Formats: sequence, structure tokens, C-alpha cells
Amino acid sequence: MTDLGPDPTRLPEALTEQEAEAFAARHGLEQVGVRPTLGSYLRDLWRYRHLAWSMARGEFVSQHRDNYLGLLWAVLNPIMLGVAYYLIFGVLLDLKRDVDNFIAFLTIGLFTFVFFSAALTSGAKALLGKVSVMRSLAFPRVLLPLVVVLSGFVSNIPAFLVLLLIALATGEPVTWSWLLFPVALLVVAAMGLGMAMLVARVVHAARDLANVVPLVVRLLRYVSGVFFSIEARVAAIDDAPVWLGPLLEFQPGAVALTIVRQTLMSGLPLDGTTWAVACGWAAFFLLTGFLVFWRAEGTYGRT
Repeated sequence: MTDLGPDPTRLPEALTEQEAEAFAARHGLEQVGVRPTLGSYLRDLWRYRHLAWSMARGEFVSQHRDNYLGLLWAVLNPIMLGVAYYLIFGVLLDLKRDVDNFIAFLTIGLFTFVFFSAALTSGAKALLGKVSVMRSLAFPRVLLPLVVVLSGFVSNIPAFLVLLLIALATGEPVTWSWLLFPVALLVVAAMGLGMAMLVARVVHAARDLANVVPLVVRLLRYVSGVFFSIEARVAAIDDAPVWLGPLLEFQPGAVALTIVRQTLMSGLPLDGTTWAVACGWAAFFLLTGFLVFWRAEGTYGRT
């Protein structure tokens, strides 16, 4: 029988650490359950961008496949909620007196907050229930919160287009500031993505904290001026501290709504300070969320 020599793919009985590393490098093997370098992580994220889009599209389809009206619910839900809020806060509490165009003010704030809050709630669940996927496929785990935010943004595009029609129908003039409307939405999306990555990491470390996220979202809804003017309400408070107004107006939820409103409402002119704060929050959350998520990359999928 002819001796063909040693099998080059056969692992010897014992290898030194250096020999094992060389063997792995020769056959394209990578160690799992370890955190990659930041540079390689960013390169992998770019390499898997098509997978992210495919996953987001699948997430989007699965959300609406059981509804007869499908995508229309992305528009109908905030509209029906807007009608309820208008009757309660605009008519019964008469908060519409604080804003010239309360219908546009309310719907823009509500539609934007629906997307913004969905990034938080979906981000909290981005890693939960995905253990089998993370164990069977090799990809940057940050794709999971990225996918849910991207899917939510695509789902809300029809609602954002409806905002343009509402602004026109309520008498808002078309100005050059309307060109900043998609820019404002991208700033809000970046802010939501950063928060989603942070929340996903925290909930993965302590799953009970997922129960706190809805409380945080509810609190943001009532302090971010979704259905009232923060400036007018603070001015109506007797002996209000001087720091209360800026604290409420420049917190992330409030500036996210304000920059979108300023693009479509002539009564709220563009303000450089508000936009600078909004972009600052977006950069802060995006960078911090990404780094915090990346530092725990080797732990995802173990439990």
C-alpha cells in the first residue's frame, strides 16, 4: 500500500500555543466568544451591511404579515392616538391655546416620539430570544439593535410622509426649512440607535431591567412636550426655577421632537442651539452606545 504521507488537515495529538495559532491561521479558523479589536469590528460591520438590510426587511415583513391592512397601521395607529390626544389635551385641557397650529404640533411630536420610543423598547428586546441565532451564525452582534431600529425607521416612512400632508392641510407654508426634515429624522434615528445599543447591552447583563424600559418611555412621553409646549407650561408655573425650562427643553426626547417641528412649522423657526444640542446628543449616544456594546461582544449568545 502506497504511503501518501501525513494528512495536512489532521490535527496532531498535541500542539503548542504557537503551533495552534499557526494551524488556525492556515485554515482560516477564528476563536469564538472573544471581543475583536475595534477596527476589525467596524470592518466586519461594513462587510455584513447587506445582511443587516436583509434582516431589517424580514423584521419589517414579520411585523405586518398578520394584519389585513399591513403597513397602513404604521399610519393609522399614530393618527388614532393623535385624535385621542387632541380631544384630551387640546379640547378638554385646552392646551391648544399655547400653540398657533396645535394639530401640526401634536401630530409631528407624536409621530416622531412613536419612532423614538420604539427604538428604546425594541432595543431592549434586540438580544433576547436570539441566542440560537448568535450561536449558529458569526456576525457582529451590534447588527441586532441596528436591525430593529432600521426596521422601525422604514416602517414609519409612510407616517413621516403623512406629516407633510398634515402640515400642508393645516396651513403651513412650504419653505426651505422643509429640506431639513429628512435630516432631522436621521438625527433622531441616530439618537435612537445609540440608545437602543445601550439598552440592549444593559438588558443583556440584567434582564429584569427590561421591565424598567416601558416606565422610562412613559416618563419621556410626559416630559418631552409631545402634546404641550414646554416653554408655555413652564412659564405658567409660578416661581419656577430658572433651570427647569432649559432642563426640560434640552433633554434628548424634547430636542428630538423640536428639531423635527422646526423644519415644518413656520411658528417655530430654526434654532442653531437646539440643533447643536440634538446633534450632540445623537453623537454622544451613538458613540457611547457602540463602544459599550462592543466591549461586551464576546459575552453575547452564551446564555
